[in-house]
Amino acid sequence: MAATTENLPRLKSAVDGLTEMSENERSGFINLVSRYLRMVFMFITNDVDVSETKNLLDKLVVLKLNGGLGTTMGCTGPKSVIEVRDGLTFLDLIVIQIENLNNKYGCKVPLVLMNSFNTHDDTQKSKYPRVVADEFVPWPSKGKTDKDGWYPPGHGDVFPSLMNSGKLDAFLSQGKEYVFVANSDNLGAIVDLTILKHLIQNKNEYCMEVTPKTLADVKGGTLISYEGKVQLLEIAQVPDEHVNEFKSIEKFKIFNTNNLWVNLKAIKKLVEADALKMEIIPNPKEVDGVKVLQLETAAGAAIRFFDNAIGVNVPRSRFLPVKATSDLLLVQSDLYTLVDGFVTRNSARTNPSNPSIELGPEFKKVSNFLSWFKSIPSIVELDSLKVSGDVSFGSSVVLKGKVTVTAKSGVKLEIPNGAVVENKDINGPEDL
Repeated sequence: MAATTENLPRLKSAVDGLTEMSENERSGFINLVSRYLRMVFMFITNDVDVSETKNLLDKLVVLKLNGGLGTTMGCTGPKSVIEVRDGLTFLDLIVIQIENLNNKYGCKVPLVLMNSFNTHDDTQKSKYPRVVADEFVPWPSKGKTDKDGWYPPGHGDVFPSLMNSGKLDAFLSQGKEYVFVANSDNLGAIVDLTILKHLIQNKNEYCMEVTPKTLADVKGGTLISYEGKVQLLEIAQVPDEHVNEFKSIEKFKIFNTNNLWVNLKAIKKLVEADALKMEIIPNPKEVDGVKVLQLETAAGAAIRFFDNAIGVNVPRSRFLPVKATSDLLLVQSDLYTLVDGFVTRNSARTNPSNPSIELGPEFKKVSNFLSWFKSIPSIVELDSLKVSGDVSFGSSVVLKGKVTVTAKSGVKLEIPNGAVVENKDINGPEDL
């Protein structure tokens, strides 16, 4: 019988009956076999039309929005330099992915990192002054000339920034046709040849990837048809009395992943005509005790200005952002594997949804996050995890079902090495 991914459930069922193996050994073996089957499948399918794939990729530019700060996780710099797996950062993984594509197909897909304005890279966002709210004057004109007096005006600035940097014209002269734009912290945002081929064949100037909304995504923007155009509707545009309706996963079933595919000639035409008038997002802040206003735009809102624009409903696997240490726990666990820079979900997990993970404030900062774990627990069969208080995990811990661990004030709880915790509420040592 040929080795295919269809064999995996039968193999997993047989392995479950091997009492000589520990839980970790079973999980590790299934993980290894699933990686092998994916490798075989990729070899068989990708060996066909290599020249066509090269021709497609030679028309593509990949641009990663690299301005996000890791303040939620206690970082002072860009989130993209946080280690994700095996000592590799977000940026490392992105570079490895593009290098592997170029080496495999003999193509030249350029990678552009769109940085915030306070970097020295020549492809950076515009630098706008924050406005002092009370006087409505630029803050730098009042003497605030350091970096806090300025701001990058949102990722809607990606289009004029590409033009102003000279890169847009350079790419067009090289025969490039499309740019794939995505957030650098979205580990699922990888090049998809099916989407690229569809856009080229159908002359779609703009494509937004959307995915089914869950309760964790109720604030995400959604696509609507308005005045004969596909448009992005953001929660900030919704009147208060309709916010709950907007958040409904029954009425608005999809949301914007911010994975965008855009035609380069169309960007040039619209930027030159000053035609990209996206909705303004007012963002009031208080910095150093001063109330300031910064005006921003979103790249997704540009969809209505492009001809033949579409949204494409993609699997949830293409939206894997890391916004907090709970997300970091997911991607560092056995729920995912790392192959050639790509983070791939472990097919041994039968539940299509990821576990729900809530970590207490003790786990918030990435700098000490790993100190609570001798090794990241196995969570392939986990449904939900809630941890609060002074809790640490030993090595080779397996978590299954619904697990809650709560350490009372002044009490230290340690989950012992090799423990298998299934459907348990642990509130003290006596529950272990």
